[in-house]
Amino acid sequence: MLPFPAEIKPGLPIAEQVVFAVKKAVATGQLRAGDAFPSVRQLSQELKINPNTAHKITGALVTEGVLLTTPAVGTTVAEPAAGNRQEKTEFLSAEIERLVVEASNLGLTSAELKTAIDRQWKKLKD
Repeated sequence: MLPFPAEIKPGLPIAEQVVFAVKKAVATGQLRAGDAFPSVRQLSQELKINPNTAHKITGALVTEGVLLTTPAVGTTVAEPAAGNRQEKTEFLSAEIERLVVEASNLGLTSAELKTAIDRQWKKLKD
């Protein structure tokens, strides 16, 4: 059994969905720094996906600093990234821009977007 919930939906790339599910599990505390992460083989078997896709998922999470691979230990959840708030905000700038553009195209105001973000943040942390 996987240590995080993953609901695969048709039409979206599987790797992106699983990467997001792992990041969400870390953000909500379901996965904590030092927790063991499933092997590529376990991941592919549990999710019923190609081992190459499972390898891609693990590689992406390692590259993004969410996971840490250590010889003789395996793959574990990494400590949160170091850096000041400005560096962390800049890291998200492309995603924030995409969200703002989509909200604007939907006719939402800045206040409505902020309210939606606050609501989602509360839901995530509860």
